[in-house]
Amino acid sequence: MVDPAYPALRLHDSHAREKRPFSPLDPQNVRIYFCGPTVYDRAHLGNLRAMLCADVLVRLLRTLYPCVTYVRNVTDVDDKITARALENGEDISALTERTTEAFHEDLRALDILPPDIEPRATHHIGDMLDLIARLIANGHAYEAEGHVLFAVRNFPTYGALSGRSLDDMIAGARVEVAPYKRDPGDFVLWKPSTPEQPGWESPYGRGRPGWHIECSAMSHRYLGESFDIHGGGDDLLFPHHENERAQSLCCFPGSKFATHWLHVGMLLSNGEKMSKSLGNFHTIREALERSPAEPLRLLYLGAHYRSTLDFSWEKLEEARRTLDRLYRALERGNPQPDAAIPASVMDALCDDLNTPLAISTLHPLADAAMQGDQDAASGLLAAGKLLGLFTVSPADWFQSGVDASAIETLIEERLAARKSRDFARADAIRAELSASGITLEDGPSGTTWRKA
Repeated sequence: MVDPAYPALRLHDSHAREKRPFSPLDPQNVRIYFCGPTVYDRAHLGNLRAMLCADVLVRLLRTLYPCVTYVRNVTDVDDKITARALENGEDISALTERTTEAFHEDLRALDILPPDIEPRATHHIGDMLDLIARLIANGHAYEAEGHVLFAVRNFPTYGALSGRSLDDMIAGARVEVAPYKRDPGDFVLWKPSTPEQPGWESPYGRGRPGWHIECSAMSHRYLGESFDIHGGGDDLLFPHHENERAQSLCCFPGSKFATHWLHVGMLLSNGEKMSKSLGNFHTIREALERSPAEPLRLLYLGAHYRSTLDFSWEKLEEARRTLDRLYRALERGNPQPDAAIPASVMDALCDDLNTPLAISTLHPLADAAMQGDQDAASGLLAAGKLLGLFTVSPADWFQSGVDASAIETLIEERLAARKSRDFARADAIRAELSASGITLEDGPSGTTWRKA
């Protein structure tokens, strides 16, 4: 059962197209599946948004429920991967290993918790073939020229997730029209591989899976026929999630597949869609080279996950200044660890992960903490920890990103100058450090420093 001390959780369900109460199938084990990366390049800032939303959701659910099983897959077989490996002159497995580790590295820097289970598509080909065989046996899929295709017309509620009719979806989408398809909307479950393409032996010949069957197989393998939440970016709503839902429900009649669908809004860059052609496409690594991780996290949390988020370097710097103030409040308030999470923060997060409202409630706590209110500082710290903030001490925050040894050397030189009564040199050192953004504070126990 959910902890009665906290408010009831409500989440927007993309299928119902409304916010509704979240009621897990098994309150003792909440089960979640989020679509992970296709590992052919470093993750970009748009990819980060869904991963961060999942992180906040899982953190919240683990506060509310005794157990959460979180699965996030890695797509390591895909035509984009094959093309990139060929372009690089690189072995496919070497490419996927390198880019998967880079993805993990970026998410660790942002304190995004790893999933409980991270299945890779290439490790579950047998599971995919089992589902394909089920679909053929029950009349929802057919073989054609080395392909296996899902027959969309045989599934009456196809389109219910994205809220569009099949004919409208086909007219508005780039659907491959192939002579072996019975209907233009039929999608591939299995396709033949050429000798240079990755492939596995199957009853339909050597080939590789379609994208959609991968997630159906991996979610079924680790979460069962029905689970609680399926999430990802809103660009996955159609065709990926629509097709997942169709094939999974047809594999297991009477199941629910995902009882709640959660989709994350688009990321813009200075008001425009982020793209390489516009020159505003940035990887997570680029952002982390220009800023500590926490301002990037705070910037994303400042927008509701379903809204469009407009990224800019100026907004990232503004988020950093906000964190300076919050860390200063923690420094002055001397918080106690393991305090209760403030009710205002829990109320906001339990209302469809309203992170902007949760962030806004931190500022009154910071105001009080700046005046030495330890309870407020303790609440601020507890709230930040739930949101994945305040991962370092205030001292470390204010001394990060600078050459500490060089500063300490100048402080010792200033001390020596003061002892020899060379006050001009001591003042010059203080001014030099101040010009570099370093503030000195002299006290009974000596001189300390921080970034201004």
